[in-house]
Amino acid sequence: MENLPVPGTRTKELLKRDEAVVSASYPRAYPFMMDHGRGCEVWDVDGNRFIDFASGIAVCSTGHCHPVVVNAIKSQLDKFLHISSDFYHPKWIEFSERVASTAPFSEPAKVFLGNSGTEAVEAAIKLARIHSGRQQFIGFHGAFHGRTMGSLAFTASKPVYRRGFMPLMNGVSHAPFPNPYRPILNDTGSDYGETVVDYIEKVLFQYVVPADDCAAVLVEPIQGEGGYVVPPAGFFPALRKLCDKYGILLIVDEVQSGVGRTGKMWAVENWDVEPDIVCFAKGIASGMPLGGILARESVMDWPTGAHGNTFGGNPVSCSAGIATLDLVENNLMTNASEIGTYVKDALEEIQVRHPSIGDVRGIGLMIGVEFVSDKESREPSPEIRNTVEEEAFRSGLITLGCGKNTLRLAPPLVLNRAQADEALAIIEHAVTFAEEELLT
Repeated sequence: MENLPVPGTRTKELLKRDEAVVSASYPRAYPFMMDHGRGCEVWDVDGNRFIDFASGIAVCSTGHCHPVVVNAIKSQLDKFLHISSDFYHPKWIEFSERVASTAPFSEPAKVFLGNSGTEAVEAAIKLARIHSGRQQFIGFHGAFHGRTMGSLAFTASKPVYRRGFMPLMNGVSHAPFPNPYRPILNDTGSDYGETVVDYIEKVLFQYVVPADDCAAVLVEPIQGEGGYVVPPAGFFPALRKLCDKYGILLIVDEVQSGVGRTGKMWAVENWDVEPDIVCFAKGIASGMPLGGILARESVMDWPTGAHGNTFGGNPVSCSAGIATLDLVENNLMTNASEIGTYVKDALEEIQVRHPSIGDVRGIGLMIGVEFVSDKESREPSPEIRNTVEEEAFRSGLITLGCGKNTLRLAPPLVLNRAQADEALAIIEHAVTFAEEELLT
């Protein structure tokens, strides 16, 4: 497979300008300098074409520049761009109604809007505290919930996110996330997800967190930054039961897993469990900045002035959100399930042929491929994962890593079979290249 001439001349020029003015805190994957995109395809400023299997970290759910979304944005641009949350406008109401109609719980829902995933998490934990009158929380190892000081107290996927920023918001204790491929708790003979919930009750509640002061459990249905980890079948039912037993709110962070990516509007629906609060962002507006929380009406009872913002409910973002929900609900959610199954099955076939692929996991178009130096020992190999990621880029495929040694595959939900086949061929080529470089 022939490599692309990357980075090209124009990219190199822009990289120098970027280095001079842009904060070095951003963790850049490799030198992809985007010029434009359509659907699942993107082009850099030097004219090189790529298949996009990252979607801006699962943001471009309807693909790049979907005409329905673009037209909705253009229509609103001719009216007004901003009014602030001190007043009202129809698009805010319409979008909130649409989101509320998707609520993965039986009672009526209310919606609070912001701009991003971390803002959604901040709103959720503030709401949990004021509603419950309790102060403490449970989070999970491997979790990513954002980088602002409240959400960062829950984020536990990389030490670099916390280094130099202590103390964080207090009152957060962590439990192991139930990773079936890498369990760290003793085998009790039951579902490993149930084992983790048992640990929360018998260890954390016994020694660390008073159950009657625990406001909420915050959890990703499928861990994102932590490695695209899918929990065992028994985890969410057991966690819901535990929360009900002690009057604890269940907050699900659907920022990366939601909006149809797993073949259901919200990933938690794959386990037939009803949360109390849902955090959303990323794919909800196809690339426009929009996030928020969806909560039971009985839970969203905070008083006027308790929480707010300037840009929440922005009319342009809400217009993009309405168009996005139209597309996702009409056929993209179904496509995510069908093409996601096709991609995962193909990756499992590739796994058989390659000693470095330890695990293939995921639901819909949220798929992780974990790389190891040896399948028997399961020794993580970030070196192989990084080499695969870099070679895939040179071969025309945009991907991103997650966790210590996992490649995340999160293409737009408009992905078709031909594009999937092209990407799969590049992935197998990149894996072969990495194995030849590092395992021989």
